[in-house]
Amino acid sequence: MELADKRTGSWWKKFKNNRTLLIMCLPAIVFFVVFAYLPMPGLYLAFIKYNYSDGIFHSPFVGFENFRFLVITGDLWKLTFNTVAYNLAFILLGNVLQIFVAVLLNELRGKWFKKVSQTLMFLPHFISAVLIGLIAYNILSYDYGLLNGILQSLGMEPVKVYSTPNAWPFIIVLTYLWQATGYGSIIYFAAIMGLDNEVVEAAEIDGANAFQRIRYIVLPWLKPTFIILLLFSLGGVLKGNFGLIYNLVGANNTALYATTDIIETYVFRSLMTNFNFSLGSAVSLYQSLFGFAIVLTANWLVRKLSPENSLF
Repeated sequence: MELADKRTGSWWKKFKNNRTLLIMCLPAIVFFVVFAYLPMPGLYLAFIKYNYSDGIFHSPFVGFENFRFLVITGDLWKLTFNTVAYNLAFILLGNVLQIFVAVLLNELRGKWFKKVSQTLMFLPHFISAVLIGLIAYNILSYDYGLLNGILQSLGMEPVKVYSTPNAWPFIIVLTYLWQATGYGSIIYFAAIMGLDNEVVEAAEIDGANAFQRIRYIVLPWLKPTFIILLLFSLGGVLKGNFGLIYNLVGANNTALYATTDIIETYVFRSLMTNFNFSLGSAVSLYQSLFGFAIVLTANWLVRKLSPENSLF
């Protein structure tokens, strides 16, 4: 009894000493409770054949039948491959470009030019996916697009871009990089700003040129930041950029399913077009569990190779 009282008193003391920080964290705690934990009973949808009249908890229980259907039809593997492939391209190419831009900005000596460059590269982040889709349509449209207008003026045949599946992985990745590189480079640029100038100056005195400073000082300094961002990104490797892909190609363009259909567009189509809530929930549950396993695996590998850079 006395031990329990001591523990209660210790807990209350810690709460009083950190109440300001806890109050600051309260909105985030409420957010996750409301939007992440309270909806969890809805996962039961993945194991039933949902119908409106019976509701979630009275619809027929079918076990893993929804998952079995996805595996048999081959949709699950195609969706997984497309989603993972796009995200790996976004993560790897995105981080490489962001590091390149951050290092390049750091090497610029003109303050005015540096500020203007940062602003211009940062602006695409604020352009909505809807507007990006509209711009892409005006460029790539078969009948009225700028691209085909130029090709026809040169005496060439117009291209049916919206019926060419193999063209869209390049279009989607390039569009993402254009939109995200400037914004993502800010984190790396901020990390570079934390680098001790005395180290850089000492390297310059020793005769190191710009490329040697970048290779042996700046890039190793950015390694922990890169690993942390990589681990965070891998957690969402099965969460495709729905807004971008949906507005570029739509969710119902069957001609492009082979290369553009990802988990989010499939779930959207299942819910909004086919009204199949059970299949949509099954895919979403698979997505969450797969992403969780990837984070644990990636963190385990990082802890083995570089323990000081692991998340936990």
